[in-house]
Amino acid sequence: MRYDLVWKVPKRQGRPLSVEPQFPPDCGIDGQPQRLNDATTLRVKFALVCEELLVGRPIRFEGLDGTLTDVLIRATTGDKVQTARATPQEPSIVLDQGPQASGAGWTYFWLGVEHILMGYDHLLFVLALLFLITGFRRLIETITAFTVSHSLTLGMTAMGWVSLPSAPVEAIIALSIVFLAREVAIRALAGDDHVPRLSERLPWVVAFAFGLLHGFGFAGALQEIGLPEGAVLVALLTFNLGVEAGQILFVLAAGSVLAVVSRVASRRLVELPITYGIGIVSCVWLIERLPL
Repeated sequence: MRYDLVWKVPKRQGRPLSVEPQFPPDCGIDGQPQRLNDATTLRVKFALVCEELLVGRPIRFEGLDGTLTDVLIRATTGDKVQTARATPQEPSIVLDQGPQASGAGWTYFWLGVEHILMGYDHLLFVLALLFLITGFRRLIETITAFTVSHSLTLGMTAMGWVSLPSAPVEAIIALSIVFLAREVAIRALAGDDHVPRLSERLPWVVAFAFGLLHGFGFAGALQEIGLPEGAVLVALLTFNLGVEAGQILFVLAAGSVLAVVSRVASRRLVELPITYGIGIVSCVWLIERLPL
């Protein structure tokens, strides 16, 4: 059996990750692989010849267990398209022999959910917004502005229309959390004499502006994973929907906890220690991420 393969590896500091697919012993490369290099990825196109079918047999990715990234596999056989995922914890996959195909959309949706729930900097930004905003309607407006803005830069970056270096973007994301933590602390300490600042009067403007930067952060994660050829728009859309689903889950959970705690303690006593914690952590991130 002959298979045409494209192996796409992201680069870090100009060098591709040291991850390679390992096929069953009866498989071998036919001819000379074609290597295509660009600034962010290495692509290798080659033909694989196996004595037996690949379906139902393990394919292992050597070196994956020493990384923090995943491998997405998209296999097309006739009219069947199947998507599988290998992780550092499970660096092997087995292609399905059954008639049902698994699409890229569902896989990328869960990748989006996982990314936002494991992206502690993004979650702390959203948590600070929850502290800063009063009123359900204003909260919805602000979260919607954040969603729209980071969706814009995520989409444009993933499609290759715009690009920013990851190091300063990550540093500014940390700075955005420091800024919000400061705004929340100023309001909490001022008490009844506090005059609302711009971030409180128009929180959606702040959320939209910083959301553009957070979108570049989401795009960086998506670029490391890669987008499947032939299903770019589906993968991009479902990844973004996954990010939004994870964000909504976090807002609902954090808002519920805050509402319960506020019934037994004053809002100021709840906000201040958490806000100082957010500020300290984000300051540490900012120092670590500064491109010195």
